[in-house]
Amino acid sequence: MTAPAGFVLRLAGPIQAYGGPSAFNDRETRTHPSRSALIGLFAAAEGRPRETALHPFTTSPLNGLSYHQLNFTIRVDAPGHRYTDFHTTGASRPRHQQLHTAGGGRRTEGKEAHISRRTYLTDAAFTVAVTGPAPLISHITHTLEHPHWAPYLGRRNCIPDEPLLLTGPRTNPIHHLLHHTPLTTPHPPPPDTTTLPVTFWWDTPPTTRPAETQQEAIDDPTDFTPHHRTWNLRPQWRTTEPLPTTLYAGPHPLTTLIAYTQQETPCTT
Repeated sequence: MTAPAGFVLRLAGPIQAYGGPSAFNDRETRTHPSRSALIGLFAAAEGRPRETALHPFTTSPLNGLSYHQLNFTIRVDAPGHRYTDFHTTGASRPRHQQLHTAGGGRRTEGKEAHISRRTYLTDAAFTVAVTGPAPLISHITHTLEHPHWAPYLGRRNCIPDEPLLLTGPRTNPIHHLLHHTPLTTPHPPPPDTTTLPVTFWWDTPPTTRPAETQQEAIDDPTDFTPHHRTWNLRPQWRTTEPLPTTLYAGPHPLTTLIAYTQQETPCTT
């Protein structure tokens, strides 16, 4: 069986946020990147408006392909910490721009702010193997290197660290997550150990070992149009993989990551 084409992406930064069970003024985040956020990242890099972001491609060599054909394998290098930001907005707007009240009027200018709470992941790092049809993989890596709109990690105020794209198109990026891609854990491996347990989330049933958890997530997007955003329910699986401690990138991983991105010969195993 031919190994799938794909690339490796690193999502890290001071803050990240990935949807989740939000209601009204409380905006939550999932513990790891959502399928919706990743597809939205690729569509934004290409410059697609929300109304057509999920449409199939219509030009060669991508004709008939779509982002729905992508699969994601997420390695949790650093789970991060939850942080809730308390927001107050809108009090300084003129009366005709204030939010509506239950009685049909407007809030009082200068006195009634809109209050919300937004939860983020701080100091988290995720390494993602993206697999799919080879022409689509090549196209996405090109747009990530030359994005139309700046990438962000779930919300627009979540700016990613560099490097974002760790590899161009290559065979079997999942093999790289397991054996080659630098591991940016927040702490070094314990002395005298050869492996380190690392959490993985899979879009498809894992072949490395039996899944510890199977759960369902409502994050497979069907429409990004404002006020009509919808998602499908889809399964995902979690495993804990014993990765070699030699992958540890050190306390200052930037040099190791850059060296990895500059490898001249892609691994094809």
